[in-house]
Amino acid sequence: MPKKRKRKRDDGHVDESWLLPYSDLLTLLLALFIVLFASSSIDEAKFSQISSVFSEVFDGGKGVMDSSSPTTVPVPQEDAGAGNENSSYLEDQRSLGEIQENLENYIAENELEGQFDTKLTEEGLLVTIRDSVLFNTGSAEIDTQYRSVASDIAKLLVFEKPRQIVIAGHTDNVPMASGQYKSNWELSVMRAVNFLSIIAENDKVDPMAFSAKGYGEFRPIAPNDTEANRAKNRRVEVLIQPLVLKDGTAFE
Repeated sequence: MPKKRKRKRDDGHVDESWLLPYSDLLTLLLALFIVLFASSSIDEAKFSQISSVFSEVFDGGKGVMDSSSPTTVPVPQEDAGAGNENSSYLEDQRSLGEIQENLENYIAENELEGQFDTKLTEEGLLVTIRDSVLFNTGSAEIDTQYRSVASDIAKLLVFEKPRQIVIAGHTDNVPMASGQYKSNWELSVMRAVNFLSIIAENDKVDPMAFSAKGYGEFRPIAPNDTEANRAKNRRVEVLIQPLVLKDGTAFE
């Protein structure tokens, strides 16, 4: 009669061979998380931190289960300056909006809607004045009855913190046939200078913040094909520049 085989005694040992692939799986998941996290927004500092983590995980030969302490994943710090820069820009834009509102109130009170226009642009607040409000045809001298308009505009250009202001003259493309100015360039420059001269009479404005330019016929806002369009091109523009650019830097 064959002898019965004796069963091996169970010593209570648990097979832990499964821990090795489990450790490798967690390591790969950690690497995937780090890559996805870094790809969302990365800069040089963050990239350096990410590289050090990869070096520890892969080059150091340690798995997650072998590490005595959990691997630290770098957390990007928000650039504190960026918020301040953006806040400064938005505050400056609100300030320009208030200046625009004051100018538009003046335009409405004096029924100058057809002669004035204001517009916020990337370069600043642009105020456009038709030449008929200030000048006679072919002349750069501001008409006596309209000097008060220039003086009133000067009051609205007094700011607590001075802004750079550029006054530019523009003409249509009709050549100068006679008079003291040989070209539209000369006429446009002198119109800007004369308008600026009246503004500078206000002792509350900072003369160092102002400049004058003349573009002649070379920056039209409408085709010079009709009298109505040519009238649009004959204008003086006042550009009130920002104090802070969109990237947060101060305007120079």
